[in-house]
Amino acid sequence: MDLTKKLIALLVLGLVFYLIERVIGNRRRASLLRPGMATDTIYFFLVGLVKLLTKALLVIPAIMLVWLQVSTPEELRSGMYHGFGPSLSQPVWLQTIEIYLLVDFSGYWIHRLFHTGAWWPFHAVHHSSEDLDWLSSLRVHPVNEVVDKLAQATPVLLLGFDPGATVGTAVFFTFYAIFLHADVDWDFGPLRSVISTPVFHRWHHSKDPAAIDKNFAGLLPLWDIIFGTYYMPRDRLPQDFGVPEKVPAGFFGQLWHPFTGWFKRKGPPAV
Repeated sequence: MDLTKKLIALLVLGLVFYLIERVIGNRRRASLLRPGMATDTIYFFLVGLVKLLTKALLVIPAIMLVWLQVSTPEELRSGMYHGFGPSLSQPVWLQTIEIYLLVDFSGYWIHRLFHTGAWWPFHAVHHSSEDLDWLSSLRVHPVNEVVDKLAQATPVLLLGFDPGATVGTAVFFTFYAIFLHADVDWDFGPLRSVISTPVFHRWHHSKDPAAIDKNFAGLLPLWDIIFGTYYMPRDRLPQDFGVPEKVPAGFFGQLWHPFTGWFKRKGPPAV
């Protein structure tokens, strides 16, 4: 996507979420500007490069498809590959539903993984936003983004689903992830435990001790309910976002942040 198209996309999204956050929503901040907005805008223009890297790494499942003899290099290069096996024999609408469920389920566990051990510093970059809104959703470290997308796409391809059926799901999940960060206190009332909402995800970003490591799902809170990570109190709203550790405010500092611990000299072992 060239610069002009990116600018148009930024303006369109900005208008859509101006209406959602400030006209329809609850207008939390008086000013349109906030700390970190410039950094998040840089991430917006980086998205295209990250997508190119993700596509390049999709050569790994592509090689596996050739090794399994369900496709050929020529078929994959020409875009003529449409899936294989029982998955392909299903109607496209059923494939689409199954892809939604599979991607959301795998996304839940990948998200949980990034809250652990050496993965956390990469994800901490995303959680470092202290002023959540739609634009802050784009503050995602490239390693986090590539691993997330690759880990979700690979099972879909290896199970034989039609790649064309994934296009609509990818667009939907991208927009919905942005919406979940919107600066609104919406929980969808009776659907609050059925579908992820801005309040549901804002609790995930809260520093409230009770909310730490909760609400990992991107679409269906069902996964959090089943695996014991659901948190949606009715008597208060999420506040105080961010992370306890120090994460640089600038773009390049955030890119380097996850690697800083790799080069710290460790002291002698305890005796």
